[in-house]
Amino acid sequence: MTTASTTLTAQRERVPVVIVQDYDDIARLVADRIAALIRRKAAAGEPAVLGLATGSTPIGIYRELIRLHREEGLDFSNVVAFNLDEYYPMDPGSIHSYHRFMWENLFEHVNIRPENVHIPRGDVPREEIEAYCHRYEEEIRRVGGIDFQILGIGKTGHIGFNEPGSGRESRTRLVALDTITRKDAAADFFGEENVPVEAITMGVATIMEAREIALIATGEHKAPIIRRAVEGSISHEVAATYLQQHPNATFYVDGAAAAELTRIKTPWVVGEVRWTRQLEIQAVIWLSEVTGKSVLKLDTLDYREHHLSSLVARYGSAGPLNGEVFNALISKIRGKSKLPRGKRIVVFSPHPDDDVISMGGMLNKLHQNGNDIIVAYQTSGNIAVFDHEVRRYLEFLRRYARTFDGAGEAMIRRLDEMEAFLDLKRPGDVDSPDIREMKRIIREAEAVSGIETFGMTREQARFLNLPFYQTGKVKKDPIGPDDVAIILDLLEEHRPEMIFVAGDLSDPHGTHRMCMQAIHAALERYTGPAPEVWYYRGAWQEWPVAEADVLVPLSEDELDLKILAIFKHQSQKDKAPFPGLDEREFWQRVEERNKGTAAIVDRLGLPEYFAMEAYVVRRNGRPLEAETIPTSELGTEPTPPPTGEEPGAPGGRAILSAATRS
Repeated sequence: MTTASTTLTAQRERVPVVIVQDYDDIARLVADRIAALIRRKAAAGEPAVLGLATGSTPIGIYRELIRLHREEGLDFSNVVAFNLDEYYPMDPGSIHSYHRFMWENLFEHVNIRPENVHIPRGDVPREEIEAYCHRYEEEIRRVGGIDFQILGIGKTGHIGFNEPGSGRESRTRLVALDTITRKDAAADFFGEENVPVEAITMGVATIMEAREIALIATGEHKAPIIRRAVEGSISHEVAATYLQQHPNATFYVDGAAAAELTRIKTPWVVGEVRWTRQLEIQAVIWLSEVTGKSVLKLDTLDYREHHLSSLVARYGSAGPLNGEVFNALISKIRGKSKLPRGKRIVVFSPHPDDDVISMGGMLNKLHQNGNDIIVAYQTSGNIAVFDHEVRRYLEFLRRYARTFDGAGEAMIRRLDEMEAFLDLKRPGDVDSPDIREMKRIIREAEAVSGIETFGMTREQARFLNLPFYQTGKVKKDPIGPDDVAIILDLLEEHRPEMIFVAGDLSDPHGTHRMCMQAIHAALERYTGPAPEVWYYRGAWQEWPVAEADVLVPLSEDELDLKILAIFKHQSQKDKAPFPGLDEREFWQRVEERNKGTAAIVDRLGLPEYFAMEAYVVRRNGRPLEAETIPTSELGTEPTPPPTGEEPGAPGGRAILSAATRS
């Protein structure tokens, strides 16, 4: 990026932003800064005062700090820690307590002195809270203030639990939680109704007094609020915007969380860019949306009036550019006859319904094309089964035992034990082994029923039950060697030519991201020919048309069949245990997104379809190379192909855009 571009970016981005594509690299980067601070302070004989956060975002940082302690001798004896917040009321021993979170994820693994650990208590009597919060502030001041503060960011833009309306001068206090915040936490508490309505939090002023602040954000679901916090005006409705006034605050974000920043989404607006095929497609689609014109109707003036003069200048006029992008887009569309036949394929599904939710249309077409398909369900998904579902099956089994010979008193006793457990179970309690097994079986049976909708058989379903998931809690273990080995064994056995992987990074409980991590690790060790990797989305978000390499059209009947397969997952229907902020059923989300993708394609001037699924494709771990058709072959006014299921580029040459950013 040129100096002028850097200046324009700085004008838009009102706080420094470091974009690191891989979360583990962010964790190492921030942990290294903290380690350097600890060592510098120790050498000076001073305490290193850390402000710490909870949740999934900082866990990687804490794991890296633990590694530095164990392997490189990082000494925490001079560290004083203050945590941002805690739910109220909250027993410190509860599995939902931030006290427990911090000890399990950091403090018990390093040599920090217990008296140097400060975490707001959620069990303080209500009449004593004000005095307690005042003492918390006094203790921070007594040790000289916070040297380094870690922050996450909520979807409302809250830092700590400073919800919309929090003032710049606010201090540690009891606050009421915003509805969106409580919905976001519902997965951890097994239902929004179990989430506390209040919390104790450091105030904005307390946070702003830290000498250095690192805000961490990952995932597509954080992209809109990151843009608002970085590029928007300062507002008490978005507490993170106050960080624009801090002299040493930095946002550390992954590529997904940075996706809505102007320099990433529309880099041509902030200065010169290095034009690639992917960026050309991205720009032309954006221009089409801004002007309301189809691709082939864009004119040179449209480009010049929307910061795209340098792009149109590469082609001399709008016509050749429009034609090249139109053909690149049209070649992405692949109906059944252009999809693989006779291939060995493994479809990896993180949960036992992601296959039909996200790629049910593709799965149906691949089966019809006679491919050798295995659907590998990576986790049991058992924590996402309501207890009332288990009770329904227990009643069925009880009646079965009483009706048919061979099912005796032993089964009845076991059913009684399971029901007794459920009677005493409190929200958030870990299920007994029998209940977990029952929930696993429920989801496996639903998964088989789902693929049978397409004419597939139960023999095509593999249930991997990866160990990292088997905690019985929302919080999972890190991906380990055993998880990778299970996936590697399947790859070695089936030797797939293609695999399908969930690339949905907005999954609210992180399982999709972890399952993808396990697959990538297995592929690095795999000795067979590298398979093509097709990434799907759909449960939480869909690939944008500009990023997708392949668009698969679905007829109305095919979409209905896909929805029918989703209906087979009865334990997830009507109300999903982990809906995120979108409370619609999964089939409703799928219908809207698949139809929405087709509508975008239609507005671009491409053939009209009822619905579409989108995929990003990688070969040998790298983006598929875009095949460029010389402008001279296109002419200035390319003729649209006839409407049909599978249009192609001129001369039958396909152009697959690489889903990368410049």
